[in-house]
Amino acid sequence: MIERTSERALIHNVDTHFVIIGEGQPVLVLHGWGANIDLMLPLADGLAARGFRVYIPDLPGFGKSELPPGTWSIHDYVTHIREFMSYHHLESIHLVGHSFGGRISLVLGAEQPQLINKMVLIDSAGVRPQASLQARFRLHSYKAVQKSLRAAHLTHIADNLRSWYVERYGSSDYKNAGQLRETFVNIINEDLVPYAAQIKAPTLLLWGANDEDTPLWQGQLLEDTIPDAGLVVFENAGHYSYLDNLHDTIKILTHFFKNS
Repeated sequence: MIERTSERALIHNVDTHFVIIGEGQPVLVLHGWGANIDLMLPLADGLAARGFRVYIPDLPGFGKSELPPGTWSIHDYVTHIREFMSYHHLESIHLVGHSFGGRISLVLGAEQPQLINKMVLIDSAGVRPQASLQARFRLHSYKAVQKSLRAAHLTHIADNLRSWYVERYGSSDYKNAGQLRETFVNIINEDLVPYAAQIKAPTLLLWGANDEDTPLWQGQLLEDTIPDAGLVVFENAGHYSYLDNLHDTIKILTHFFKNS
């Protein structure tokens, strides 16, 4: 029976829930935006069964962890993970980041290379999407009208326009962000490709060929940018490619981590 503990601790001024599974080399697993520990447990259980000690936090604002105490940037989440590692006396880990967890991993890997042994990015966010000319024009026009309405103290009309624009053009993540909406905007507006270029750890990229949230071209760009990186593409898989191909993912990660 593999031991699993569920605990809480005050990390970076946030009451943080986390799960630890197994014994062996430490692996830190970071979930995506809007997700929580539960979506990473199938992967964590598989790694724990193969001789790893897996740490999975609910990131602030998700799962059973508290909301951040204000509007955060990606760098606040990175600081939170650094303090999480310090709390557990983790000096060197294998790092796995899915989607938003990949954003955190990119910055942590660039700024704290001594903490990362090997890194796996799964359908990672962090590359700024390529907006069409039409979308850029629409956003520019919307902001200009908003500015004019508020300057004329037509706040009610401006608020109605904002609600309509969000409903019509906002992403599902933005619509569902709730109290994290300003944090979400902060995070998605930062292009992390310059951080990818600074990563020193051997990095494995796993991607779904049919990923619509972080399309495959973004994984290919990260492969070209990270100095020591390789890309594995899962055909007929989407944004949760590790769940679509769980057995293969566990097998690949085990081989990658144990050949350290």
